[in-house]
Amino acid sequence: MVIDFHTHTFPDSIAARAVDSLSKEAHIVAYTDGTVSGLIDSMDKGGIDMSVLLPVATNASQVEGINDKALRVNEKYHDRLISFGCIHPEYSRYKEELRRLKNEGIKGIKIHPVYQKADIDSKPFLDIIYAACENDLIVITHAGLDIGFPGVVNCSPKMCRNVINTIGEFKFVLAHMGGWRNWDEVPLYLQDTSVYLDTSFSSGRIQALSDGYWDNKDKAMLDKDGFIKLVTAFGSRRILFGSDSPWSSQKESTEYIKSLGFSDDDLEKIMSDNARDLLGL
Repeated sequence: MVIDFHTHTFPDSIAARAVDSLSKEAHIVAYTDGTVSGLIDSMDKGGIDMSVLLPVATNASQVEGINDKALRVNEKYHDRLISFGCIHPEYSRYKEELRRLKNEGIKGIKIHPVYQKADIDSKPFLDIIYAACENDLIVITHAGLDIGFPGVVNCSPKMCRNVINTIGEFKFVLAHMGGWRNWDEVPLYLQDTSVYLDTSFSSGRIQALSDGYWDNKDKAMLDKDGFIKLVTAFGSRRILFGSDSPWSSQKESTEYIKSLGFSDDDLEKIMSDNARDLLGL
């Protein structure tokens, strides 16, 4: 089994507009049309058995509606997709909503400090994370810089360490190998914790639109040595395969991980076992 721990879709009615807007905002290529059916087609082509969907609420009024959709996805596509829920730092009924998600069988929540305009170690997020822990929910966060918001960091490795120092250890997943383009800081602040890193949108080079926005020198992400160095620092037991579909190709992402020379045992952990254990599959 191959599990992609980091994917995104949008409702069919807005998927085309959302993907087009986000693609232009970040000046990057989209690999699917952003729909659930588009993701499943990508999974079939890439040899992905299950994908975890990570919805994001960009304002508090969206929270309950997005979570209702997540529940419907889990009911309809339970053999292929596992949707997490969302929460927003300005959403006041977060305790009740997190309890509802837990009772409905949701495995975790996605937060995005950049989109949600709050530092992850600020009180609103700390309160939310504490409540998520009380409900034994996984917390996955965008970590590091965001390609669509140059220079903005609301979730640095140091901030994530502050969260752990305040709350203690919990089921904490940091996307983009612990901090997009903050990679040198990730082992410095987090190697001795129990956090998981997902591999999404971190390796190789940015696949840019042909609009001239990205200089060639700025397209580089983690190279092979840098990627292996992080995996070695944290151990294969704490790495989760993720593609960030539609912003990376699931097929190319799996092929990249398999090309790095990891042992079969390490590959099994990264591509499947760690996710299965964390999700309770």
